[in-house]
Amino acid sequence: MKVKMHSIKFDADSKLLGVVQKKMDKLDTFFDRIIDGEVFMRLNNEGVKNKTVEIKINIPGDQLFATSSAASFEAAADEVTQALTKQLKRYKEKVLSH
Repeated sequence: MKVKMHSIKFDADSKLLGVVQKKMDKLDTFFDRIIDGEVFMRLNNEGVKNKTVEIKINIPGDQLFATSSAASFEAAADEVTQALTKQLKRYKEKVLSH
């Protein structure tokens, strides 16, 4: 899957980008017709959970989106990919039932 990564208010290192790419690649196992994805990693100023990850994926005829904030980008990316996994499973069941 082709993924565009955007880091807002900071410069992401290659290790972080690799972790996020690996999590995004796992989404292909649940639904193999994902067109592409876009990841926004944002550093907020307030609170302990000041790292936000937003992921938008395009699938045929629809677009799925999830966001999460956590103390680390890795934890936030894990939560977001779990949410997208649930959305992909629901979408796949919906498509197969029609």
